[in-house]
Amino acid sequence: MSATTASHDVPHADHAHEDHHKPSWIYRYVFSTDHKVIGVQYGLTSMCFLLFGFFLMMVMRWSIAYPGKVMPIFGALLGDRWAPGGIVSPELYNMFGAMHGTIMVFLGVVPLGFAAFGNYIMPLQIGAVDMAFPKLNAWSYWLYFIGGMLMMFSFFLPTGAAQVGWTNYSPLATTAQMDVKNIFMTGGSMWLMAMVFLISSSLLGSVNFITTILNLRCKGMTWMRMPFFCWAMLVTAFLLLLAFPPLEVAALMQLSDRVLGSSFFLPTGLVEGGKHLDIAGGGSPLLYQHLFWFLGHPEVYVLLLPSIAIVSDVIPCNIRRPLWGYKSMVYGVLVLGFLSFIVWAHHMYLTGMGSVVSTFFQITTVLISVPSVILLTCLMITLWGGSIRFNTAMLFAAAFLPMFGIGGLTGLPLAFSMIDLFLHDTYYVIGHFHYVVAPGSIFGLFAGIYHWYPKITGRHMSEFLGRLHFWPSLVLMNLLFAPMLYQGIAGFHRRWHDGGAAFEETTRGLLWLNEVTSFAAWALAIAQIPFILNLFLSIKGGKKAVSDNPWHATTLEWATPTPPGHGNFLTEPVVVRGPYEYSVPGAETDYSPQWVADGVKVEEKLTHADH
Repeated sequence: MSATTASHDVPHADHAHEDHHKPSWIYRYVFSTDHKVIGVQYGLTSMCFLLFGFFLMMVMRWSIAYPGKVMPIFGALLGDRWAPGGIVSPELYNMFGAMHGTIMVFLGVVPLGFAAFGNYIMPLQIGAVDMAFPKLNAWSYWLYFIGGMLMMFSFFLPTGAAQVGWTNYSPLATTAQMDVKNIFMTGGSMWLMAMVFLISSSLLGSVNFITTILNLRCKGMTWMRMPFFCWAMLVTAFLLLLAFPPLEVAALMQLSDRVLGSSFFLPTGLVEGGKHLDIAGGGSPLLYQHLFWFLGHPEVYVLLLPSIAIVSDVIPCNIRRPLWGYKSMVYGVLVLGFLSFIVWAHHMYLTGMGSVVSTFFQITTVLISVPSVILLTCLMITLWGGSIRFNTAMLFAAAFLPMFGIGGLTGLPLAFSMIDLFLHDTYYVIGHFHYVVAPGSIFGLFAGIYHWYPKITGRHMSEFLGRLHFWPSLVLMNLLFAPMLYQGIAGFHRRWHDGGAAFEETTRGLLWLNEVTSFAAWALAIAQIPFILNLFLSIKGGKKAVSDNPWHATTLEWATPTPPGHGNFLTEPVVVRGPYEYSVPGAETDYSPQWVADGVKVEEKLTHADH
């Protein structure tokens, strides 16, 4: 089955990119409805948030490594309110901890992986001229931007930003920062309002992605000719569509508890500061946890699937072999999406749900590792016998595989309640999760940036700066997170602002690892400087792309001009084969693009790269 683009007329080659009514700069690059511009907007904005979230983590690492000591430079800048005498206070640590998690997940990795790459690449790969609902797409970005600005604004409130963890558990989150006249103008309330905007943005985006993939695939683009990237984006969109509404409802209910006096999540007889709170009671704090984690575990795959999708494009292209087990990966990602909705309560073993419920979630958590292993195994077998081209994109893609493997394997013990009893809320959980998200997901995203940069800008990023970025990042990521696994087994709690110094007799002589991991974090920040320089300097100074398809890839985005103009394609694309036809026996070249019919010579040309 294939769909047509009947509702979007594909422009003819003779006037494909002619601007009859050329819009102003602000409508072309700020309030644009073009999916490519919106993808770039998402990408640049999310990377700014990632940088800021990284800064928050560096301040936290100082507090952990050198508790009670003056922080150089930034200690004075943070002011006496939060860092008296330049010393990071426990309140500041709690604030930065809550906002680091929130910003990196909801404002950084998800928008970069799903919204930025998905917006730019997915319509090109299915042969569409734009998203199904272009204006809805623009609204999605601006709701995300407003939500991000509300999060940033909360830092400047008298109460500071939210300070009760990125999960914002009730009743603590509901009753925190209540000793002010205007409850709306508190970090906790602002966090909830920002989340409503961010979740609404994700819902609009997911509806758009699903509709686009279902209805706007070009002629010949059957389901099993669709690149795995698009399959992963489709599953991710369904995860967002079905899992985010419960958290949006939870945010509104918690906001109601804070400002309207309701008690959805506040139990009867709640005592704070030695006195009973004047509330109706009868609410359930456990209900909030269920609503949060019903989103929270599908969210892990929202973080991860875009990176797997990117790697599934980068690896076949750079080893000149088809993607091994393509259909197995498609079925695996569909099963993964389904199972992700029935494992959420493995985050809640310590809440007293009961042994029957815990056993169910133990079983499903172990089961969900099966499709994950299928995806990873297919990507690793794809490497076998390939002629590997080790450019920067391939280096990051290859490193993604073992990093994701370590993240997944370290998560398996947490599936069992008797082990989780000891490891819950320790550094072991931090190490496991960050292996999945930092060297895992983010390495995949870096691979995508290096891989598609020539298509987006018409120029290549510097390979020298790329390697200068990759190798230190690989070493330092492991130096940062591997010790956390060891510390967690030794009992280090994840929320000690002093890194355990107050419990020195019980930390088994491992406090020195706090300094090791902190130095690794700060060095990792320095290691990102070559990437930042590379990203911006290459726009004008990078090596020019020699054709519209400089990597000799097979998927449909490489059939567009470089960079793609309005309407994307010069002629209506027609797909004649699968997405990963590399090194086909008897073919003239080692790649057979989806849009080139048998017997037709592959053209290598560069179309309006100077535009």
